[in-house]
Amino acid sequence: MANARVTGLGGLFFRSKDPKSTIEWYRKHLGIDAADWGGFAFQWTDKDTPSETGYTVWSAFPDDTNYFEPSSQEFMMNFRVQGLDEILCACREQGITVVGDVDAQPNGRFAWILDPEGRKIELWEPVPSKEDPYLA
Repeated sequence: MANARVTGLGGLFFRSKDPKSTIEWYRKHLGIDAADWGGFAFQWTDKDTPSETGYTVWSAFPDDTNYFEPSSQEFMMNFRVQGLDEILCACREQGITVVGDVDAQPNGRFAWILDPEGRKIELWEPVPSKEDPYLA
């Protein structure tokens, strides 16, 4: 697992009783201009690889979402990672609960684990920014 590691925060997702009103509050008072899908992507440039653009997602989910399951926590973190398969292998070896299977999406590969308090953590191995359809 020499090169496998978390490289940054990929997103913060939280449950909301009224996502539209919550998003509007953040828009009005903090200037976070969320998109229709319920979130906002803060773009940034990688200091070690300035040609790479990354983003950190902030998103409100409906209170009854099942996306956070099996966790009952109010929020879920997403970490950007390098070496997803190695990380998952190490997690399994260390007795960490891995939730579901790896999911390949146009912007990268995703997997989920549970921390010691039952919070679901999303691990995201992004594609290079030039291949990410959400940066177009």
